[in-house]
Amino acid sequence: MGTYRCLKCGKTVSVDLRFEKVRCPFCGYKILVKMRPPIIKSFKAR
Repeated sequence: MGTYRCLKCGKTVSVDLRFEKVRCPFCGYKILVKMRPPIIKSFKAR
């Protein structure tokens, strides 16, 4: 189960890729982008 965003309409979609086809249920577009949480990484300078 994952959260994806449609590139055409911009809607957020929850899809389980094991059981469902990769398609936006709102517009029918086939290209979805996986949403990732905004993580801020910081590194110490040497």
